Amino acid sequence: MAEALARGRRDGIGEADGAMLDYAVKLTRHPGAMTREDTGLLRAAGFGDRAILDICQVVSYYNYVNRLADGLGVELEAHWTLADQILTREDFEARRQKRKIPSPRGAPPVDGA
Repeated sequence: MAEALARGRRDGIGEADGAMLDYAVKLTRHPGAMTREDTGLLRAAGFGDRAILDICQVVSYYNYVNRLADGLGVELEAHWTLADQILTREDFEARRQKRKIPSPRGAPPVDGA
């Protein structure tokens, strides 16, 4: 799925995940253009205030760390594979459950959950 998303395809992405991805892309590429409407779109997709804060913090943190590493010329260690860099939906849901964060409306069910 990560490769499909990297190529701009959204096959099998639900409304909530799509809204989260749209928010992440806009915050990454055009941070000065963010408005209340952007968080409103996340709310409309079923995310609450805590989830919106989490999304914003994670996106912002990764943008910060990547810019810092790029600015210092830091290279990824050779042992990292693409699979090491991807968090699956199942892994994400397991972590969400551990933190007791409710699923947004429209989020796909996770097998065994």
